Amino acid sequence: MRVPLSWLREYVDLPATETGRDVQAKLISAGLEVETVEQLGADLKGPLVVGQVLTIEELEGFKKPIRFCTVDVGQANGTGEPQEIVCGARNFAVGDKVVVVLPGAVLPGGFAIAARKTYGKTSHGMICSSDELGMGDDGSHGIIVLPPEHEVGTDAIELLQLVDEVLDIAVTPDRGYCLSLRGVAREAAIAYGRPLLDPALLDVPAPNAFGYPVQIADPFGCDRFTARTVTGLDPEARSPIWLQRRLQKAGMRPISLAVDITNYVMLELGQPLHAYDRSRIEGAIGVRRAERGEKLTTLDGATRTLSTDDLVITDDRGPIGLAGVMGGAHTEIDDTEGTTTEVVIEAAHFDPVSIARTARRHKLSSEASRRFERGVDPQAASAAAQRTVDLLVLLAGGTADAGVTEVVAPSAPRTITIPADHPDKVAGVTYGRETVVRRLQQIGCDVQGNAAAWNASLRGGGRATGGKDELIVTVPSWRPDLTDPNDLAEEVIRLEGYENLPSTLPRPLPGHGLTDRQRLHRRVGRALAGAGYVEALNYPFIGEAALDQLGLDADDPRRTVATLVNPLSDEEPALRTTLLPGLLGALRRNDGRGSHDLALFETGLVFRPTGQEEIPARLPADRRPTGEELAALDAALPHQPRRVAVVLAGAREQAGWWGKGRPSDWADAVEAARLVAREAGVEPTVRADQHAPWHPGRCAALYAEVDGAETLVGHAGELHPRVVKAMHLPERTCAMEVDLDLLQRAGEALVRAPRISTFPVATQDVALVVDKPVPAAEVEAALREGAGELLESIRLFDVYENAEQLGDGRKSLAYALRFRAADRTLTVDEATAAREAAVALAAERTGAVLRG
Repeated sequence: MRVPLSWLREYVDLPATETGRDVQAKLISAGLEVETVEQLGADLKGPLVVGQVLTIEELEGFKKPIRFCTVDVGQANGTGEPQEIVCGARNFAVGDKVVVVLPGAVLPGGFAIAARKTYGKTSHGMICSSDELGMGDDGSHGIIVLPPEHEVGTDAIELLQLVDEVLDIAVTPDRGYCLSLRGVAREAAIAYGRPLLDPALLDVPAPNAFGYPVQIADPFGCDRFTARTVTGLDPEARSPIWLQRRLQKAGMRPISLAVDITNYVMLELGQPLHAYDRSRIEGAIGVRRAERGEKLTTLDGATRTLSTDDLVITDDRGPIGLAGVMGGAHTEIDDTEGTTTEVVIEAAHFDPVSIARTARRHKLSSEASRRFERGVDPQAASAAAQRTVDLLVLLAGGTADAGVTEVVAPSAPRTITIPADHPDKVAGVTYGRETVVRRLQQIGCDVQGNAAAWNASLRGGGRATGGKDELIVTVPSWRPDLTDPNDLAEEVIRLEGYENLPSTLPRPLPGHGLTDRQRLHRRVGRALAGAGYVEALNYPFIGEAALDQLGLDADDPRRTVATLVNPLSDEEPALRTTLLPGLLGALRRNDGRGSHDLALFETGLVFRPTGQEEIPARLPADRRPTGEELAALDAALPHQPRRVAVVLAGAREQAGWWGKGRPSDWADAVEAARLVAREAGVEPTVRADQHAPWHPGRCAALYAEVDGAETLVGHAGELHPRVVKAMHLPERTCAMEVDLDLLQRAGEALVRAPRISTFPVATQDVALVVDKPVPAAEVEAALREGAGELLESIRLFDVYENAEQLGDGRKSLAYALRFRAADRTLTVDEATAAREAAVALAAERTGAVLRG
């Protein structure tokens, strides 16, 4: 909202010394976002005067038409002689009044004017256009031609109001009343403690049966409609300079007198209006919802197919306007023909939600829709219509028709009950009852209270006793954003000054710290980061294409997704059922930008619908939901387990002077899963598996004992080559994904610190020959169990296959066993006995034999 300071002063008696910067500071302190203060004409210097064209000589022989003019500027040039000026514009004639800048003047932008020879003539000044004077777009695209009543030699700087300051205010959605001079003036009046000259306080005639007929079919969409008629308009009348300049300063382009007046009143009072050419309306004006398939050509020339949710203005032929957004082309006032002598003025109040949805549906944001969707004062409609009628009578010579139409749906003012000390509690500052009442009255509220409680408050030293001092506040019609006590408290606080609030830290209630789930989540993140992985956070959305690229079967549970009603992207309309698509996308982007050695991880929720979810009842807004209602809401949500995933590509260990590097492989993905499990206090069982999107021969399934039963907790390994190709990933990309919630249930809540023994370790190696299909994990489990309590750790350090030495279908697994006792130094016999017991159990369970 652009607010000229000169216009604002008409409604608030601001101190004469106050500049735009001073007013900006006051309004910002009151809570308005005044972004800039534009200085109009700050570098403009006269003489700039009204002149009259005496003669025009067409100069020949140039590439473009050039005219040599003599212009009467009175005594402004000090001689009274006609001023000789060369000009290329052609939209003026002999006898026209124009704006002339004389030598010695400076135009906006620091453009100094001097006599100079051009096109074979000496030009003593310029005949000015609106752009050269910094006036903005007036639609003429040529020289300013003034009305004939202005005298020659008149100062054009004052006439055209070229020097001013304009406040540019970013109006937030809850402060729609500030999209008007009336609303901003009210804030300025409060800030300066000055009275407000409310432009809406007009004498409005009572409605009668002689006004233009109006029929409201949707009183919810339109709860107020005022119609006034003005006849006998002069079709040649044009907007006066002061009206055009105020529109230009406010950022609007002058169009025609009737349209300019409706825009002027909208800027002044905040009430959008529309003027119809009465001769083009057939029958009564109606307001209804559009019918399916109806079309309307709006003022911008576009033909729009209407929705049944659109609110339209109609006559006997059908829609003639999109209510609250834009009028129709069939009933517009055509200024080019100059035939409009009778107009019907519409001042209505429409449902904000309906207007907002219509504007977005048709991608048609207008000055009217911006105001309606933020809330317009319904009580201002009659005053706005009257103001428009008065200006049409004054400036266009029209006659106000005696008929006044006003259709109003019954409504009651909104009241809010608020404890007098509620703002004190919200702000942590003692304002007192008197300050609260005064501030609420300043914004237009009617405040009433309990007299007995107020007297008791005074006897108690100004503080209410027993907490019974309540105020009954009637909210003004122009503040639809005030709906509850906290809104009123905010008004008191902002008017008293946010800068006056003390800087105090909130006093938190004693808590129990992080939950077990949160602690595990953080430990896992720290462990992976310490292992060289980088966290990558991705959007939790996927599409069918990503699931196809992963090679999931048609009946795979991960294809059952929860689809969003209003997705951010049509390509990703569903919530993710696995973390891998987002992580693999991040890996692909980084690889494409030159980072080839990658190790990424992510922890987060996945969404697994069960198909048993039911649509919950709508929660109430007037009370706290019950436990049953919240439980029903939770039951309607899909299952949301927390998972962790990693992806790897390129080198896992870099090459250098220290030796050769090593590429990442499936074993690194498995080790990442073991690392995560160890943070939960779990040692997972690893088995070979076939599971998309992993390579069928390089995929490991991880199991843990959950609630007494062995449970699958995740997978790790190398991705299938088809998946790598489909997703454009680096070769041999590996990945891991496990369920953190299952690991938490399988592990211990408390992380136990490792026990450190002061006694030396005894290391024994063993090489066992087994059949190739026997998993190394089974052999390791048997060795661990057979070795007993003395075994501290076990590590597989070699896998050897040689048919000549071991036999067909056989392999050798070499393990390093570390033995240690907590209370003594082990003897060789004790370590050997433990080793032999471990080998014996492995032989019994897996058929292993010692490699000789």
